[in-house]
Amino acid sequence: MNHVNAEQITQFLHEDLGTGDLTAALIPASAHTQAQVITREAMIVCGQAWFNAVFTHLNPAIEIIWQVEEAAYVPADTCLCKLSGNTRAILSGERTALNILQTLSATATTTKLYVDAIQASSCKILDTRKTIPGLRQAQKYAVTCGGGVNHRHGLYDAVLIKENHIASTGSIAQAIQIARSQSPNFVEVEVENLHELEQALAAQADRILLDNFSISMLRKAVKLNSTEIPLEASGDINLANINSIAATGVDFIAIGALTKNLQAINLSLQIIP
Repeated sequence: MNHVNAEQITQFLHEDLGTGDLTAALIPASAHTQAQVITREAMIVCGQAWFNAVFTHLNPAIEIIWQVEEAAYVPADTCLCKLSGNTRAILSGERTALNILQTLSATATTTKLYVDAIQASSCKILDTRKTIPGLRQAQKYAVTCGGGVNHRHGLYDAVLIKENHIASTGSIAQAIQIARSQSPNFVEVEVENLHELEQALAAQADRILLDNFSISMLRKAVKLNSTEIPLEASGDINLANINSIAATGVDFIAIGALTKNLQAINLSLQIIP
């Protein structure tokens, strides 16, 4: 799912261009150039459609030829694509296009690191709603490019009962009962200890999120779960401990860092003389 929002692309460009690119105006309006985008580090390529849309918006005549496939792993110093067209338009769109590409590629690359770390298990990596504002769907797409699985896309497509919902409704059982009566959608509940887990199991949630459970608590939770209700681990998960968490037998691991703690991929657009 890589549907590009044209209105969003317009907003991204307006943020940078404002009333016009003063520096690009130094170049003759009819000037034509060729350029290439190079990655300075290994990465999973993600965001080609958004990158293309930036330049199409500025000048539909700009030609972009990708040298690599979307979602492919590429080593450092790889040429990702070549551009040909109006010089002003290419330079004016450079930063916006690279910003999107480097952010989505970072999301995909980070996800791939976590997926690879637990490849010996059957556990799946989930994303969260901890996304960059305005880039929710794009980052969710990037997670799938890295081999991860999307959790809910927003508050509208599934019920996730958390601590404050439980406190506001009275109990885990009551919260799940109300959810079942109001919505036929997927109902997940977050628990913070084994006692709450027992309540969630008895109330038959569709999935149970084990929030900030230690490794030993996760093992106990898996052993306690005699049903087929999937268990999801979340909280303080990193590359150093994820393999141990997956080894406990949980079905899913949710990681906010996939979309939140990003270091953008180092990309460079260079004019070809």
